Amino acid sequence: MEIDPRRNRNSSYDGFGTLVSAFGGQLRNVTDARLAADGYLRALARTAPPSAAEHWDDILLVVTELAANTIQYAPGPFELRMRPTFDGVHVTLRDTSTTPPTPRRFRPSKGGGGIGWHLVHALSDQVSVVVRPDGKDVHAFLPW
Repeated sequence: MEIDPRRNRNSSYDGFGTLVSAFGGQLRNVTDARLAADGYLRALARTAPPSAAEHWDDILLVVTELAANTIQYAPGPFELRMRPTFDGVHVTLRDTSTTPPTPRRFRPSKGGGGIGWHLVHALSDQVSVVVRPDGKDVHAFLPW
């Protein structure tokens, strides 16, 4: 299913500037965030195609992991922002928790996750967290 971020009631998109999409914080919003990101990348690729096919999937995986972590650890509304950089895409996820993410030990035999934050770091060129009085922004810079 293809979605144009300009048609999403909760999104604004100003050409090749910044995508801004707001979500209420429900589980289904993980998929909504991924679809908004995919629509943004489709528009971006029309004039600036990715330098490698896997970059598209990597960005979508990072958006999905950040949104899923927000739903699990920072209940409430969140906002996805994306913008092109000179050599990639800057993804920001703003949520309502002031607690920075921390890596957890990945134990596949016990389940329970623990791999998402590691994936975000592995796929991104740079990751940073900015804590605000009302939440935090997680920034990920990925190649395009």
